[in-house]
Amino acid sequence: MSIDEFLAEWHNDSTTLLVHTSGSTGKPKPMWVEKRRMEASARMTCDFLGLHEGDTALLCMSLDYIAGKMMVVRSLVRGLRLVSVEPSGEPLGTVDGHIDFAAMVPLQVWNTLRVAEQRERLMRVGQLIIGGGAIDADMERQLRSFPGAVWSSYGMTETLSHVALRRLSGPEATEWYTPMAGVSLSVTAEGCLVIDAPALHDGPLVTNDRAELLSDGRFKILGRRDNVICSGGLKIQAEEVERLLRPHLRVPYLITKQKDEKYGEAVVLLVEGDTAEAERISRAVLPRYWQPRHYVSVVQIPLTATGKPARHAAEQLLQQPSR
Repeated sequence: MSIDEFLAEWHNDSTTLLVHTSGSTGKPKPMWVEKRRMEASARMTCDFLGLHEGDTALLCMSLDYIAGKMMVVRSLVRGLRLVSVEPSGEPLGTVDGHIDFAAMVPLQVWNTLRVAEQRERLMRVGQLIIGGGAIDADMERQLRSFPGAVWSSYGMTETLSHVALRRLSGPEATEWYTPMAGVSLSVTAEGCLVIDAPALHDGPLVTNDRAELLSDGRFKILGRRDNVICSGGLKIQAEEVERLLRPHLRVPYLITKQKDEKYGEAVVLLVEGDTAEAERISRAVLPRYWQPRHYVSVVQIPLTATGKPARHAAEQLLQQPSR
């Protein structure tokens, strides 16, 4: 979708707009969302970040998804000057002017950090939000010294982009997300985060994200409930295993699960390339009962169109029970 096509949809007589979920846990689903709620989300973000009319905003993500659409809506609502580039893995390759506000996925940031000229441009961005996937420890370490404000975002299509941000740069860097104004949070008996944001969504939204919630409203995500692996009576969070491996395993990988006659479910490590090094590292850094029972080499880790791990697709690769 082009900007002109999006603007034509935005300015037509309909009060709703068609978006699609990311498909990280299955097939992307279409959703009709109200434009007034998208405007409310845009104001919340601009107010949180202190963006003003005339500030420069970079659109470098696809307009087929909510993240790209919301960059345009924020520009319309706050009067930002929108700079648009073709979505790619190196969004700052052709951008040389000052950018006050940008939003990227982790892969775009990862690529940009590895090209000296583009890294310098990224360091000059005033406010950078990163969403749509996990930010690894090495990237977080590099971003901590950035002079501008760099944020990890938490949200989903159902909340019309993010509802909370976590600071990654400077002395304010933290592992805790801060909700934006108008967002109230709680957790279910199973520990899943519940979002109450009347301006964005009708009624409380019960997520599949297991979270630790502080009394002041800040929270951190432990992982998705459907990514819990029940193995031999233990509940193992796939994202937590991945987090421990992240500083040590340099090739693309993914923790998933497979049916197991003895343990119910077994931890499986998918890895691009040879499994021998991955197995050695796993044995060295993971608690005994978190260590994968199976190591599977794949040509490419399954990803969604937005670059998130395609968890459902990964499980489908391993449908046959282990013996």
